[in-house]
Amino acid sequence: MDLSSINWLLLLASMMVAATPILLAGIGELVVERAGVLNLGVEGMMITGAICGFAAASQTGSATVGYLAAAAGGAALSMLFGVLTQYLLSNQVATGLALTLFGLGFSALIGQGHVGVLGIRVDDLDLGPLADLPVLGPVLFRHDAMVYVSIAIVASVWLFLGRTRGGLILRAVGESHDAAHALGYKVVRIRMLAIAFGGACAGLGGAYLSLVRVPQWTEGMTAGAGWIALALVVFASWRPWRVLIGAYLFGGLTVLQLNLQAAGLKVPVEYLAMSPYLITILVLVVISSRGRAALGAPATLGQTFHASN
Repeated sequence: MDLSSINWLLLLASMMVAATPILLAGIGELVVERAGVLNLGVEGMMITGAICGFAAASQTGSATVGYLAAAAGGAALSMLFGVLTQYLLSNQVATGLALTLFGLGFSALIGQGHVGVLGIRVDDLDLGPLADLPVLGPVLFRHDAMVYVSIAIVASVWLFLGRTRGGLILRAVGESHDAAHALGYKVVRIRMLAIAFGGACAGLGGAYLSLVRVPQWTEGMTAGAGWIALALVVFASWRPWRVLIGAYLFGGLTVLQLNLQAAGLKVPVEYLAMSPYLITILVLVVISSRGRAALGAPATLGQTFHASN
């Protein structure tokens, strides 16, 4: 194996690109879960966002339109989950799993006419002198806009949850929906807004896959990214900046295994391909052994709320 053939600066830059889809989906799911809702339909919302974004961008030639369509598609699908769980009081786990299955089938149906179609070109931002900086330039300042938007969303969520009245109310709903209701807060409305935000972020993550990472539409192209995003929220102990770190770690593992294959590592390709997922599972097992309360999970996560309770 020849490690000298690996361009480590390119690897670090690729890590940021690989991490962006799961970072977007993960930070959206974090907000949903901080409101006390467990939505396991992230994979379905991501794949729906992928086809909505790809279809809109290929028709208009605009990545911005594609991202907007993806966010709208993911949010619309999340509203189906929201109505079923918040108004009809269906089981959140079962409904989330059904949402994933529905999203996978629905995206395959509407994506039939886009198989084999080449995606549009999404250019990197021109950051001028910053892009020419040694080491830092190629790693940090030669990316498309969505890489920086994802980091800005993480910072915004951190500020919202920790520094604003709205964030305090949302966290109160997640910790005790009955107490929040007694104080006069609209628990269902707050949760619906959080669910819509999570769906929009998942849609953006899916669109990033179909527009930037693999600029084409392929059925099932999310390949478990939504489940990794769900795991990241637990890994991060429901803290925004830890989601960023976890996403970049997973992105780094994904890119590293591809580079190790190219460098001639004498290990079956299948083992390298599954290594990021195995490491994620091991981390979750170790973390979960501490118990839910020790992790800092919202107290009413996954519990059904009814105003008459």
